[in-house]
Amino acid sequence: MCSKDRISYFYDGDVGNVYFGPNHPMKPHRLCMTHHLVLSYGLHKKMEIYRPHKAYPVELSQFHSSDYVEFLQRITPDTQHLYENDLRKYNLGEDCPVFEDLFEFCQMYAGGTLDAAHRLNFRTCDIAINWAGGLHHAKKCEASGFCYINDLVLGILELLRYHARVLYIDIDVHHGDGVEEAFYFTDRVMTVSFHKYGDMFFPGTGDVKEIGEREGKFYSINVPLKDGIDDNSFTRLFKTIITKVVEMYLPEAIVLQCGADSLAGDRLGCFNLSIDGHAECVRIVKKFNLPLLVTGGGGYTKENVARCWAFETGVLLDTELPNEIPDNDYIKFFGPDFSLKIPGGHIENLNSKSYIGTITANVMENLRCIQHAPSVQMQQIPPDFYFPDFNQDVLNPDERTHQHTQDKQIQRDDEYYEGDNDNDHNMMIHEV
Repeated sequence: MCSKDRISYFYDGDVGNVYFGPNHPMKPHRLCMTHHLVLSYGLHKKMEIYRPHKAYPVELSQFHSSDYVEFLQRITPDTQHLYENDLRKYNLGEDCPVFEDLFEFCQMYAGGTLDAAHRLNFRTCDIAINWAGGLHHAKKCEASGFCYINDLVLGILELLRYHARVLYIDIDVHHGDGVEEAFYFTDRVMTVSFHKYGDMFFPGTGDVKEIGEREGKFYSINVPLKDGIDDNSFTRLFKTIITKVVEMYLPEAIVLQCGADSLAGDRLGCFNLSIDGHAECVRIVKKFNLPLLVTGGGGYTKENVARCWAFETGVLLDTELPNEIPDNDYIKFFGPDFSLKIPGGHIENLNSKSYIGTITANVMENLRCIQHAPSVQMQQIPPDFYFPDFNQDVLNPDERTHQHTQDKQIQRDDEYYEGDNDNDHNMMIHEV
């Protein structure tokens, strides 16, 4: 490992343009805001910035059922009235609406996580960041919790091609149920989720007793928390558990989901974490010096999401950011104080010392039951599902590239890609 980490950062300027609907809490616009903060702080000069490829249906079908992927390709706001049964079957509706460019949105955020995993596999970077990713609720055959394609599962599957054991860590306020479910029966992936747990809180799973089954028994770890947990309690608990997990499991790569809805003041959250507290978890994981894939996730007070992920980009770069936010295209969103940090909240902390002690003891007991660093019989590495030299015409002779698609290949004025120009935006795919 070099003294200075090589960091790859993935961003597509179109990912923030999609619109879930006027009353929907998910606002992909937060990704544009995050990116402009990253630019305004000059962090792009310290990383390699890439526009990810749009994941192909065959790549998405490495986890998701092909009929579900095909349905996402086909459905549009104008045609959804024709597919009432399929909408129910695949759980599209109020939480997971059909909107313009839905499938392309999925391709962009999933492509970013796949490209990030690919670069880590080929050791062309030490840390890879895709803030557009982290949609951890999507299941094999259905959408769930604002998530359509589970990019995290796809990224972990890619990492498993070159790494015997992958550790998945989730600090979103919601349980990482889709990722846990995907790897519930294997010891090749250990999932650790810190989340609010309660019957009335989505998704209603994530009890400390959910530990995995068959070969995966004891390889799912859940840390169920109550309202109001603060920086001190959360980070101490996080460090204690994750340090022991790494010691026992000896992962070869880590995937960290940094859902920002665990911050104080989130529209859908109920924790008291400040940005410093949230970012401390990133700092702890970074110190293990293992190949690290970092994604976004939830986060519904968009100016705080942008603050958090920009600050955590700085943490990953070992760069301290001034608290005063520099001028940028979205500066008005950060008023009236225009500061980067947000303090912790004031919700009553219902996590008593005895409760946290009990949870910690349960988790440690389960960890004692695992086989120390399970041995894995590595198979021959399967071929890549990358098609960098194919164009759309070759892939599907019945479809030609629309002008709309061609327009999106041109670099936008408000983006920055290191060493990029209008004609080589897929440079990174050839490099890796």
